[in-house]
Amino acid sequence: MPDYVLVASSQDLAGATMVDCLKERGFESRSPAYPNVKLHVTEASLLTLESLDAVYPDALIFVFLSKHRSDSGIPTLTCHCTGNFADAPFGGNPKEIATAYPSLQKAYLKAITKACVPNYEVVIEATHHGPTSLKKPVLFVELGSSEKQWVDRDAAGAMCSCVLEVLKNVEPCRKVGIAIGGTHYPTKFNKLLLESEFGLAAVASKHNLEAIDEQMMAQMIEKSIEKVTHVILDAKGLGSHKDRITKLAEKTGLEILKV
Repeated sequence: MPDYVLVASSQDLAGATMVDCLKERGFESRSPAYPNVKLHVTEASLLTLESLDAVYPDALIFVFLSKHRSDSGIPTLTCHCTGNFADAPFGGNPKEIATAYPSLQKAYLKAITKACVPNYEVVIEATHHGPTSLKKPVLFVELGSSEKQWVDRDAAGAMCSCVLEVLKNVEPCRKVGIAIGGTHYPTKFNKLLLESEFGLAAVASKHNLEAIDEQMMAQMIEKSIEKVTHVILDAKGLGSHKDRITKLAEKTGLEILKV
């Protein structure tokens, strides 16, 4: 039976808290209530797990249960796809985007937003860090932004419940875009996921615009298990790259949406 694989590291405090919550739901490596969901716990860093395909050849997707770290310390629940637009300081390969599952990210974001975890902000992040070379899609779901939140069992439990619930039935998106521009926490694209038919594959923030060329844009489009139909541009978040990125978007032949 193909598996959804939940991946956590014992070295990641938030991941370990989520593993405890899953074990309370009957998980060891599997739970009788979720026969197609496998739990994989490693001692290694999540950002470097590039060989999971060999361990789980029948996997459909890898959902990484991770901490989120931010200097702000604001309690935040995030999710994002992985990949590096240029260098690879935090795992993965340079200039490599991991495969995205837009509908799953959208479903999880909507579920965790609806869960209304008290005192937490909910937002997607732009595509960043590893792993990048897995053959199956990767989604990180993260609990942050400091140690206080990493051990918050209520928030971790809500996240686990949302992941397990959405894995039961992922409804395909009618429209799928790659998104370019804006900040690392792209509120415009977040709003689009919550309030429209769109799902998102790779998301490139303004900090990575210099690395976006024809080849990188093609990779962003190709690395999605759902067909990308649009290039979505944060019209005010492209800075000095606006004309160049707009021309690259036009060359793809896809419909362009400006937000």
